[in-house]
Amino acid sequence: MTPVQRLRSILLSLGRGVFPRTRVRITNDEVGDMSRALGSLIDGLRRTTDFSHAVAAGDFSADYQPLSEEEDMLGHALLKMRDELGQRERFLEMKVAERTEEVVRQKEEVERQSRKVVELYKNVTDSIRYAKRLQDSILPPERRIRELLPEAFVYYRPKDIVSGDFYWIERVGERILFAAVDCTGHGVPGAFMSLIGHNGLNQAAKERGLARPADVLRELNRTAFEALHKDREQHLIRDGMDLALCSYDPASRVLDYSGANNPLYVVREGETMAYAPNKVAIGNFEPQGQEFMQHTVELKPGDMVYVFSDGYADQFGGPGARKFLYRRFRELLVEVSAHSPDRQRRMLHDAFNAWRGAHEQVDDILVIGMRA
Repeated sequence: MTPVQRLRSILLSLGRGVFPRTRVRITNDEVGDMSRALGSLIDGLRRTTDFSHAVAAGDFSADYQPLSEEEDMLGHALLKMRDELGQRERFLEMKVAERTEEVVRQKEEVERQSRKVVELYKNVTDSIRYAKRLQDSILPPERRIRELLPEAFVYYRPKDIVSGDFYWIERVGERILFAAVDCTGHGVPGAFMSLIGHNGLNQAAKERGLARPADVLRELNRTAFEALHKDREQHLIRDGMDLALCSYDPASRVLDYSGANNPLYVVREGETMAYAPNKVAIGNFEPQGQEFMQHTVELKPGDMVYVFSDGYADQFGGPGARKFLYRRFRELLVEVSAHSPDRQRRMLHDAFNAWRGAHEQVDDILVIGMRA
């Protein structure tokens, strides 16, 4: 192969992007000059390739020597590219560092807020548990209920830690007064309302000696209305209490009943007798001019008396996730009425769980039963 042919082969290889495997032979003629220039070009391309690989790998300090100070446009363009890429890399690193610092700061802030929320939740829960102890202290203990009503039970199941339902029992003379009270809402708001109701009942019965249910409800409505609406003529509060209140004379088996939205059921020999309440809520209307109906029932031995809140009947569950409703509730009371008070409470508990299934409890539950 002649020198010219060899140069031609090398140039064709370079044109395809392939470096020659053999070095260019240098002669002392014009072909030699071309060979010398071609060799210099090949060396420059090799250095350019190595430089490009280094820069691509992130080495922005890689050195490159242009073929000439002014005329090697490619060499100077490569150096400019290296410097710009290095500058961009440093800029991106700075931005990444800033973003990382911001993410870390935000993470620390989230953790701080999370700790604060946990602490606040604990404080609130502790306060609610303390409120539960206060509310439990106003509920009559079981021994007191047994003392006044030997054949009675209370099924009490708050929805939350504290409850808007509460039960109350007190002796006034020869009569035993007992009530199932359902305050507006449940949880903490209902619990605060229950304190108003409890104090109002105590004031009517223990301080004023009232024993007629209609008189007690009238007095309770007055004290509750004053507590809820004092100095609030322009912004009346719609909160209140529904309840069924009974006054029972064990000697004569005569029971007087008055109610605010909540009825009285008496089960006798498998039949239910229902006594209607006034369709008003305690504390929700002006005391003047309001009189409560009072029903007198002459009980027979073995009769079962029931007062309750609406939580049991309003519970969703069963086929189709429907409400339990008062129809089923009355049928259930007839079914359990022949059993002992303790057995009745267990049966009500089991029936409630079976109906509710996986559904959430929707309200506080309260049922009081008493055998004449």
